[in-house]
Amino acid sequence: MRTVRVTRYVTPLREGGSLPAIVEADDDGMYVLKFRGAGQGARALIAELVSGELARALGLPVPEIVLVDLDPELARTEPDPEISALIRASAGLNLALDYLPGSVMFDPLAEKPAADLASRIVWFDALVTNVDRTARNTNMLMWHRGLWLIDHGATLYFHHTPGWESGPDRARDPFPLIKQHVLLHKATRLDEVDATLAASLTADTITGVVDLIPGAWLSDDASELEAARYRAAYRRYLLDRLTSPRLFVEEAVRAR
Repeated sequence: MRTVRVTRYVTPLREGGSLPAIVEADDDGMYVLKFRGAGQGARALIAELVSGELARALGLPVPEIVLVDLDPELARTEPDPEISALIRASAGLNLALDYLPGSVMFDPLAEKPAADLASRIVWFDALVTNVDRTARNTNMLMWHRGLWLIDHGATLYFHHTPGWESGPDRARDPFPLIKQHVLLHKATRLDEVDATLAASLTADTITGVVDLIPGAWLSDDASELEAARYRAAYRRYLLDRLTSPRLFVEEAVRAR
């Protein structure tokens, strides 16, 4: 995964609860920056990274995800005190998605994705327990006539429970909130895509994705041993979740 450095803060995206921003980086690219110092902190960045890269491994369209080095000195030229404080609180390593200029929010009334794509998206969102792909907030964009998945910071919500890494296993949660998914009514091929998608997420693939998580996001004491313990817990959760029978698929089919 590439790491870039922010060179210019362009504008905040105030429709996001955590106040993400469009920034320019030292590779001349434009990115949507997610701040470590906002809202749910590093856990939201972990969810964004892990779920986004799992979606990519499944062949789903996700903008490139990069790690972002943020210099707190950028706060000195920012007149908005809320944004200035957010930049200072997020000094160091953050996360961003490639900015898709000219993209528009997915409109469920106007756009009609194919049943196969809708089924694969619903399957993926049920796997990662995505509570944030509803008609009210689809977190999908249309860009160059294609559908793109964004904003996965609310996935994997089990890891907000203190002690989750050594507590009761949540992997078999059927995820009943899938009934609110904006594409559920179009997902008529869940049973057909299930085996193929599950087979795509091999143990090596999951390990590769989890190993992308920076240690500083996992352990407050910067201990690599502690970070390895959290990585092992994420791997265990995802592998257990993929074990057949997959209750999240059964629940999605039932809800539909």
